[in-house]
Amino acid sequence: MLKFSLKYFLLALALFITEVLIALYVHDSFIRPYVGDYLVVIFIYCVVRSIYQAPVKRVALGVLLFSYLIEIGQYFNLVGMLGLQHNKAARIIIGTSFAWSDLVAYTLGILTVILVEKKR
Repeated sequence: MLKFSLKYFLLALALFITEVLIALYVHDSFIRPYVGDYLVVIFIYCVVRSIYQAPVKRVALGVLLFSYLIEIGQYFNLVGMLGLQHNKAARIIIGTSFAWSDLVAYTLGILTVILVEKKR
């Protein structure tokens, strides 16, 4: 059911700002690749929950599946297949390199969401 949630919107906004700051200012081998991927699924979850009221596990698993599909798309060069290889925004949003560690980070992020939501 469509229903706006200010709480999830503000969480999504804070996570978006955090992700942008990481992308712009953090150039290390841990926070940017792993924490960024961990946070991005939490961000997507909060975006969905800010506009759509549904059971936690359904949204969380949907976000995880979506994230896995994007990562698999990276493996098959989705950006190139779509003809967007010269589009910087598409390369950033969709990504261009597959990594098993990204799948682990996404899974840990969604597990965190489920645990936090369960404790609420």
